[in-house]
Amino acid sequence: MKMNFSQLPPALLVSLLTFGATILADAAPPEPTRQPLVRVVDLDPGESADVELADGSKATVKLIELKETRDPIRDAVRAARVTVEVNGETTTIDSGNYHLPVTVGGVQIDCSITKGYYSNSGGDSWGLEKTARLRLWPAGSPWIEPGTFVYPVRQRWFASGTQFANEPVYVDGGELPANKKIYYHNDLDFGGCEAIVDVVAAVDGIVVSASNEMLPGMIGTPAKPRYDVVYLLDDRGWYYRNSHLHSIDVKIGDRVKMGQKIGTLGKEGASGGWSHLHFGIVSRQPSGKWGTQEAYAFAWEAYLREQTPAVLAVARPHRLVYTGDTVTLDGSKSWAADGKALSYDWTFTDGETAKGATVQRSYATPGHYSEVLKVTDANGHIAYDFAVVQVINRAEPDAVPPSIQAAYAPSLGVKAGAPITFKVRTFRTTHGEERWDFGDGSEPVTVKSDGAVERLAKDGFAVTEHRFAQAGDYLVRVERSNERGEKAIAHLWVTVEP
Repeated sequence: MKMNFSQLPPALLVSLLTFGATILADAAPPEPTRQPLVRVVDLDPGESADVELADGSKATVKLIELKETRDPIRDAVRAARVTVEVNGETTTIDSGNYHLPVTVGGVQIDCSITKGYYSNSGGDSWGLEKTARLRLWPAGSPWIEPGTFVYPVRQRWFASGTQFANEPVYVDGGELPANKKIYYHNDLDFGGCEAIVDVVAAVDGIVVSASNEMLPGMIGTPAKPRYDVVYLLDDRGWYYRNSHLHSIDVKIGDRVKMGQKIGTLGKEGASGGWSHLHFGIVSRQPSGKWGTQEAYAFAWEAYLREQTPAVLAVARPHRLVYTGDTVTLDGSKSWAADGKALSYDWTFTDGETAKGATVQRSYATPGHYSEVLKVTDANGHIAYDFAVVQVINRAEPDAVPPSIQAAYAPSLGVKAGAPITFKVRTFRTTHGEERWDFGDGSEPVTVKSDGAVERLAKDGFAVTEHRFAQAGDYLVRVERSNERGEKAIAHLWVTVEP
């Protein structure tokens, strides 16, 4: 039976009509009215496909082979590389893990997921039935239409910890040996300051689910009601998930605009106890199933448009190794607006330094390390990022060292003398305290978080405030040790304007 629209609240009725379609209780959601720029194909090795791109041009793409690298601790996929042929030109590209589309054969292409990630994970977020998913755009095309997508959090790029695009979860112990299944993070986790950082609508759309309420007609769609979650539906027919919200400022049926605040970032729900926005896009995939539309490239592109940085440093994803093993840290995904070569300078926890886009390290002591990467462009512009390395004692693999999350706000437009809120939480130990070094010559500050004994504790993060007297770039460090002396270390990069 059709919904009686005369019984709807006027505001909800207006919202639905503004969206341009009637959502019926027993009918599917409205058909998309916008065609996205991306084209998606799923292929097996040896299989090819002819693809008509968004500009009407044609491309022939073939999947030649897939190679995956796994770690010895969890047997987790740490790298997946596909060799593809595009319009007769062959190249190898990396899947997910902070990699952006590349141009080959006159086409932009990326690989968002491979089937190997299914082998020891707990679910299917992608709707992938073949070996690899390839996405294609015309050469020189934006990845998502300008003016239709914005960065979903009001904070600096990599302002805190992240888990993006196939990284195994690590903060809450999700990739530890005791766990039978691995949670590969198909969506984007933007770490940030709990209850302070605004979460905004990434697109113009309608709120189809907010808190525990959902619009009629949404059964069978990706939208799911949960007390800490907002789902938006846009005119592409894509669903946008915003999870772990500390507060929610919209209700079902609301028509929201890009950049409109929909809530504040938090650690509610199945967050693992660290404060972040879980942001994801779900769309129909070549298999016919609903599946993840990998969002890293869209977030990257939106941030560049909005903040126009000269340089971005990327030292992620995080690493997991045994003591004594060698790990490669990679800053080559960093970027300069001028397109010229960057210089790379590493500073390690033990005080050693190195140069180059990639470096190798080994660790004798278990811990949660944060290694500093500084990149500099030809004009002297700098950016920092931090490579997280979690080191497990080979002799005692179940004696896992602590991990840590640090965050600050505001992270954009910070002025000299203005107060900045810093928050920190250490996981897997209640021993000791956190010690802040703000990198400006001021005395260290000691605080004590709860050790994440109760994941959703309202006061789980320890809070302090600091003011930087002078403009400049500051590397802030916070650390805490467990009873075995194993450290969890985090860094933040704070830029202070005059």
